[in-house]
Amino acid sequence: MTILVAGSSGLVGSAIVNKLNILGHHVIGVSSKDLDLRDRENTIISIEKIKPKVIIDAAARVGGLNYNSSNPVDFLVDNLRIQNNLMEAAYKSEVEKFIFLGSSCIYPKNSLQPIKEEYLMTGKLESTNSAYALAKLSGIELIKAYRHQYKKPWINIIPTSVYGPGDNFNLATSHVIPALIKKFQNAVKNNLEEVILLGTGSPKREFIHSDDLADAILVCLAKYDSDDPINIGTGFEISINALANLVSSATGFNGNIKWDRNWPDGTPRKLVDSTKINELGWKPNISLESGLKSTINWYSETLGT
Repeated sequence: MTILVAGSSGLVGSAIVNKLNILGHHVIGVSSKDLDLRDRENTIISIEKIKPKVIIDAAARVGGLNYNSSNPVDFLVDNLRIQNNLMEAAYKSEVEKFIFLGSSCIYPKNSLQPIKEEYLMTGKLESTNSAYALAKLSGIELIKAYRHQYKKPWINIIPTSVYGPGDNFNLATSHVIPALIKKFQNAVKNNLEEVILLGTGSPKREFIHSDDLADAILVCLAKYDSDDPINIGTGFEISINALANLVSSATGFNGNIKWDRNWPDGTPRKLVDSTKINELGWKPNISLESGLKSTINWYSETLGT
């Protein structure tokens, strides 16, 4: 059975490819360097040539809060094209199982906590990443449409915030954990006495290591078949301020942390209800402290700063 992983060079895609290879599956990874999924014709031709039985869609244009807020057209249009083209190609090539990865940012900004799957589209989105969220919501609806109209056993997965080795450490486009790691590592390297972080530090977030998420996705591939999306989270949340303290300690930074409150915080709290995936027998194995340590080590050894 051939399994195609779209977005295979990214954080989540590479973790999935590694897990599948360990298990002995025939895996084909496709990154943006191999195929521009925004190109409909080439996407359809390429998937027809590969003829996978399963597609795991980890391909997306992603970035942190400020990058999302500054580039809404790119995030909306590019992600719609990527997911629409890949699903159409999968249908034309008679792909048996398609797994679409959403994001916990698609839930309402002020949702009840912990967030159940049925809370989707029950309130307003966070404005700073609404374009990305709307694209992902469209993808979830399209999966449901393929299930309804063409009886495809395709599924939607909604992971919480992902981090791990191989993450994007570009401060202009990165998410919070790699951004913190890079800032504190840079401060240690240059003997800085102060690090300035954006926002107030008060929002709470739930983070999952990419290896744990890959394990959960494979559990869903084997055991889950429903119209309803399925959350994947750890059940543990932490404030950005506490997270910054963890990262600063782990990198050896002993200076001061200053918060620039002129920047937006985004959604105040995001903790997903992971009851469904837990009932399938999956639990996270990597603690935040352990995951941060491995990610920091990877960054130091691989990027050299």
